[in-house]
Amino acid sequence: MTAKRLQQYKSYVPGTLFILPAFALFAVFIMIPLVYGLVMSFTDYGGFNMKAHFIGFDNYAQLFRDDYFRVSLKNNSIYTLLFVPLTMLLALLSAVALNSVLHLRKYLRMAFYFPQITSMVSIAIVWGLLFNPLSGPINQILKAVGIAHPPEWLMSSKWALVAIVLVAVWKSFGYYMIILLAGIQGIPEHLYESARLDGAGKLQQFFYITLPSLSPTLFMVLILTIINSFQVFDLVSVMTDGGPGRSTNVLVFRIYQEAFINYQMGYAAAMSAVLFFIIMIISLIQFKLEKKWVTY
Repeated sequence: MTAKRLQQYKSYVPGTLFILPAFALFAVFIMIPLVYGLVMSFTDYGGFNMKAHFIGFDNYAQLFRDDYFRVSLKNNSIYTLLFVPLTMLLALLSAVALNSVLHLRKYLRMAFYFPQITSMVSIAIVWGLLFNPLSGPINQILKAVGIAHPPEWLMSSKWALVAIVLVAVWKSFGYYMIILLAGIQGIPEHLYESARLDGAGKLQQFFYITLPSLSPTLFMVLILTIINSFQVFDLVSVMTDGGPGRSTNVLVFRIYQEAFINYQMGYAAAMSAVLFFIIMIISLIQFKLEKKWVTY
């Protein structure tokens, strides 16, 4: 080994030592459990005191025959289709509005972000009271404005999932608003000055400068919100427990039921693996389509 090559290897040592703790934590808490869960999906493991037996693809075969799993996948898909666009739209509009506010920006930013750092269980309990169909303030307000028969919300199989989506959007949009606001403030001001000199109005500036310049940030937010939508659990667990019927039973809640209520951990691991591949495929499709609408 030449002296030059040895010196090059020595230059890698400080960087390697800096990333080693983070890599060790990643391996222990993410990579190893991920691999172990994948291996477990090919067994009939049923609990901590039971011996696992290799059963091949039986769990996956059972999974695609399971009506309950298909219902959970359908509910999660509906949740995603509602949650993602609503959250992104509200976050984008809030970020644009806050960018034009000078004096109260930091206070409004804190107010919008505050639900994100609040306990999800506390939020679920409070919103459960607000959505009470008989005495809840939401239905009282709807009746006061002339809606004689407002939705029954969490007691209705038609409206329960919608109610959970609304709570999730309210809690989450502030986090994504901060990301988009940072992206907007990073857009060079001379682009807007040139547009104003050319006679462009606020709406034209938004569609021809803000949106194209913000597209990389919007792409990141899109990825994050879709992943977040497939991880919903606590709101469902506290507010509806998967009901009424199966109307709010989503994938992660279904995995929890099989693993820690039915003690079918091998079967739950197979569900987790399918969920992982669903998210991975959606992410790969998004990266494939990124070139068509993201401007760097």
